[in-house]
Amino acid sequence: GAAGALHGAVAAGGLGTTFTSSQGLLLMIPNMYKIAGELLPCVMHVAARAVAGEALSIFGDHQDVMAARACGWGMLSSQTVQDCHDMALVAHIATLKARVPIVHFQDGFRTSHEINTVESLSGNQIAQLIPQEALAAHRQSGLSPLRPIMRGSNQNPDVYMQAVESANVYYDRLPSVIEETMEEVSALTGRPLSLVRHFGDSDPDHVIVMMGSATRVTESVVDHFTARGEKVAVVSPALFRPWPTKQILEHVPATVKTVTVLDRTKEHGSYREPLFLDVAATLQADTAYSGVTILGGRYGLGSKEYTPSMAASVFENAMGPRKDRFTVGIEDDVTFTSLPSYSQMLDTCVPQSTTQCLFFGLAGDGTVGANKNAVKIIGDNTDLKGQAYFAYSSVKAGTPTVSHMRFGPESLEAPYLTLPDSAAYLACAFPEHINNLDMLCYAKPGGTFVLNSPLSTVEACEAKLPTYVKKQIAKKGITFYTIDASRVAVEAGLGKLTNNIMQTAFFKLSSVMPEEEAMGYFKDSMKKTYSKHGDLVVSKNLQAVANALDNLKRIDYPADAWANLPDEPLPIAEKYQGHAMQFVEQVQGPMVMLRGDEIPVS
Repeated sequence: GAAGALHGAVAAGGLGTTFTSSQGLLLMIPNMYKIAGELLPCVMHVAARAVAGEALSIFGDHQDVMAARACGWGMLSSQTVQDCHDMALVAHIATLKARVPIVHFQDGFRTSHEINTVESLSGNQIAQLIPQEALAAHRQSGLSPLRPIMRGSNQNPDVYMQAVESANVYYDRLPSVIEETMEEVSALTGRPLSLVRHFGDSDPDHVIVMMGSATRVTESVVDHFTARGEKVAVVSPALFRPWPTKQILEHVPATVKTVTVLDRTKEHGSYREPLFLDVAATLQADTAYSGVTILGGRYGLGSKEYTPSMAASVFENAMGPRKDRFTVGIEDDVTFTSLPSYSQMLDTCVPQSTTQCLFFGLAGDGTVGANKNAVKIIGDNTDLKGQAYFAYSSVKAGTPTVSHMRFGPESLEAPYLTLPDSAAYLACAFPEHINNLDMLCYAKPGGTFVLNSPLSTVEACEAKLPTYVKKQIAKKGITFYTIDASRVAVEAGLGKLTNNIMQTAFFKLSSVMPEEEAMGYFKDSMKKTYSKHGDLVVSKNLQAVANALDNLKRIDYPADAWANLPDEPLPIAEKYQGHAMQFVEQVQGPMVMLRGDEIPVS
């Protein structure tokens, strides 16, 4: 397939790359061994994802890239969307210089599907960095009847091992080639790159070693512990293969008390996971580290959330009980591997100047697409930085979608979902969600909530809204609006597509950018998006937007009366409570209500 085409292209002296994930990467492994064995320069970009085992999961962790780590490819890890731009360039330049193929991977979904504000280089700037001599040498070595060369021979026991070992020199020089390339790219971008990143105290007592997007989460809690008088640091290898032993030791002083290694993968039956084994072997090879306690844990499998509070619990473990072979982010009541929750809820990756927004929709209703347009409009036309991530089920159509959007003047590198009590703007595009999902737990006190609903008066809301919802609205002092987006969509001939109607309310109420300016950009975006479907579709959407604000109603609810309503669960909870089937009550119910993270291992 694609890997075979890649092999043929680079063997002929061409420049080649491919993009893959999960089982797709595993199917390429035979070709990867051949490409590496023939020292052919190329790059494979991988959105690292889970591999189907106990169940199919399309979401992110490091199982696939760890399954391919023995193929002989260099491996570079990106932590952020900006990193993906910079590291991809490093990989393509370094592979030409070193003649070793490189896998460049980032966390699947969490990084690969995130929208963020980035600075990109122009084609002319990139051209300046291309090593012309190495490129010419690669083209010259391509298979051609004019330059006969033998490749892919059959070797017997007398010479096979010597031939394999002869490649050592290429791998020995690869780290220095990548480091040199990082310096060249950094000189052009102004963004520092290194084989191993260190964040925190220069002489720490406790160090966490990890890779990928969650690194920034752990780094964000360092100041929290520094304020407590603790000396902590985070060490994250950008280069995983060849393993950067020298650089790891430079960033982990021999005086350290604990080194905790976090792996985003699980290898059943293995002594430990891959990153732990590399770190442990590195430290154990140097007698200066003989007194260091090495701990290991797993996190984030299948895109399991990893928040600042979870990162704090890992540091707390290192300072206290020093539990080994642990998990973080779940409740393991079977083999008892999980760490206890941290005492505080931390949101340390998100600057105080940030506005956080949440949009609940239904797969297929256009909510995700409209929010992608919105974040691009704001990012392209204001000085604000933007971050957007879209959470949805792999089942897709007919299931809930949640759009997490952040805007602010400062850089946004918060690779986790919106935390409770954090969203200044909350919108629900599918009316039935109000009975099924605890959306308002995410609303910031004093925030804004917009509900797609025909309930346009306080009397109607009194009669129809669930008690749980009314109490939440009042206790948090939320400014509450309804908009009959479904009716507006039908009248405009758009069927169930309420996305642009709800987006109009967002630009009106969120104050992220001036309303008139935002609406101008929004209408231009719609024309661009829908023009391929014809003028009629464009005019229907513009008409729906024009009618939207006439249907936006502020509900002046009786705050005291609603706040003192009796405690009641969401209506759907009654369907599952006390159900005859234990699985329905304890597993299916929480999953339907998007509370699956609370389900214990048992």
